[in-house]
Amino acid sequence: MQRSIALTMVLCLVVAGVAPPAVAASATTATPQESTESPASAADAAQETNNTTVTVLSYNDVQTAAAENGTLPRMVTMINERRAAHDNPTVVVGGGDEMGPHSLSPLSQWEVPVEAMNTLDPAADVIGNHEFDYGFDAVENFSEASSYPWLLANLVDEETGETMPGTEPYHVVERGDTKVGIVGVADEKLKSKTATDFDEEGYELRNYSDVADEYATELKEEEGADVVVVSAHLGVPVAENLANTTDDVDVVVVGDDEREYPPREVGGAVVTEAEARGEHVSEVNLTVEDGEVTSWDGRLLDVDENVTKNETVATDITEARDEELDKRAGRTDVELDASASASYHDDTTLGNLIGDSFRAQSDADVAVTNAGGIRSDAAYGPGNLSVGDVYNVLPFQNTLVTVELTGAQLESLLASQVVTLESEEGQQFGAEPSLQVSGVTYEWVGHNDTDEMIRDAWVNGEPLDEEETYTVTVNSYMAGWDDSVFENATVVEETDMLYGTALLEYVQDESPVEEVEEDRIRRVDAEVETNAVEVEDGTATVAFDAPEGTENVTDDFHARNADHDRLAAESVALEDDTVEVEFDVADLRTLSDGDEVQVYGEYDTAEYERVYFNHSVVNADVSASDFAEQDTTTETTTETETETETETETETETETETETETETDAESGDIPGLTAITALVALVAAALVAVRRA
Repeated sequence: MQRSIALTMVLCLVVAGVAPPAVAASATTATPQESTESPASAADAAQETNNTTVTVLSYNDVQTAAAENGTLPRMVTMINERRAAHDNPTVVVGGGDEMGPHSLSPLSQWEVPVEAMNTLDPAADVIGNHEFDYGFDAVENFSEASSYPWLLANLVDEETGETMPGTEPYHVVERGDTKVGIVGVADEKLKSKTATDFDEEGYELRNYSDVADEYATELKEEEGADVVVVSAHLGVPVAENLANTTDDVDVVVVGDDEREYPPREVGGAVVTEAEARGEHVSEVNLTVEDGEVTSWDGRLLDVDENVTKNETVATDITEARDEELDKRAGRTDVELDASASASYHDDTTLGNLIGDSFRAQSDADVAVTNAGGIRSDAAYGPGNLSVGDVYNVLPFQNTLVTVELTGAQLESLLASQVVTLESEEGQQFGAEPSLQVSGVTYEWVGHNDTDEMIRDAWVNGEPLDEEETYTVTVNSYMAGWDDSVFENATVVEETDMLYGTALLEYVQDESPVEEVEEDRIRRVDAEVETNAVEVEDGTATVAFDAPEGTENVTDDFHARNADHDRLAAESVALEDDTVEVEFDVADLRTLSDGDEVQVYGEYDTAEYERVYFNHSVVNADVSASDFAEQDTTTETTTETETETETETETETETETETETETETDAESGDIPGLTAITALVALVAAALVAVRRA
């Protein structure tokens, strides 16, 4: 789309005497860049001026929905309905990640999604990272089984420059007298998100923007394309960069980061993403005049339960599931949250369950799994769990690998996955630990201004020893990470067991699943020194300086021991930049059992602008000796009694000395008057002693 669209439209409207068009119907709030025409009015206006309206319908990241009789059959129906609603040229384009992951991946790999997408019959789709879930060679296999072309222009043979087998750089669709060219590209994340070594295969990934620009120009100038669509599996921010750095691109259909991103104009192109799992369809209507796009309108359409299911797709999925996936695996008494937001930001009951299932198979000290390996973005239970539910959560063909790592390497692994709040990704999603674990508990700091991403860490209740060697079980995808601690690690065991099967067997053995409140992954924004611990009247008050910029504290403060046990604070106060946290001292001593405890609490600060979490977290270490078995009242009483006894002893000595002196005087024959005076003095002294004792 040329950058002169806006000016051209204004001139056309002035000449024609046409008033500005009405706001488009949209499932989301219109943005300033959106056209204000409705789809129907755009087509009518095009007919009146002998222009052509081209409609681009798109979807992306079908993933787990491919094996669920839910949104995908409905999405197929909606796209077919929108096709039928337009007399103008209409093309359907996918944004990648359609072949996986899904619950049938371990059993039938790509067969079910290919059947479903053939029924949908898109014009083209792009290879995303999950198209490599079944290996490099599988791409050619499912491409041959597909009724439409798969595109990837910028992954090419290092020697010949040809695209990989099963792919094309672009595809041209002719609808009447109109031509639509579609280019497929991905970015560098393709390499880090797959287990495929492209260098080993002899392929290089070229710059997505340069390649897209090259083919867009070729399509316009040599192929006569009226519209150029880039199917870009690279996420919205990168897609916006692509739109800003190319000249002949009209629409960018986005996949990968699974955002609900209604069509909007960026750098002269319309950029859109339909979230994921068949939950939305994006519709963009382009007015084309003399081979140039002169205006557009667009919207996201919700695929909800009011949309009927496509019978063919629903039947294919149901029949594929019936054989194995609908069998009962077990039961859960709590909700298991498989959403990406939960898995990436903190430990979850599901994440703990997964890690524990790995260790149950390997008997390793520690298990670690990447948050991105937990899929479906759904919640399960309370209630029965099916085999399909389990494989929806862990759908990849990853197996279990156990290696030896030193404590220092384990700490390095944990730190390598921390996303800081100040990073580009952190500004989009918030600070993240990005892992789920078992056997290890650790504190992480999600900020750039820290020397240690990982602070305190414990392995099975004991402080992590950097020199100690631990056995660590991970999934095979993680074990293959380049430039990681796994590269030269000693492999203790490498099994053929799928990580989903490990979870399945654990659920079957441990059913019902219960809540796990261990707080294995502990976020810390500020670490402070404990100033004082006062014990009085059965209460221990822990005082420390408030972190810089603290505006207020919440009531959510607690103490934890190395065994994950938790004690809630009785009260919290912020006074003169000092935080005072009160605990029942007897309960605190029981929690401590003679060892150090950690105090954690939430506070609000002007120092950070939170993206995901509502509050920041402060942490302080408290020594058990600061609240050991002692009673201030008893100690005070004992000191008073000691002072009294000392005074009594002194008084007794004085009395004895006086009596002795009197006796001596009497024996020496002193004057009777002096003896009487001495006796009187003794009586007065005795009276004073009596008064003191009273």
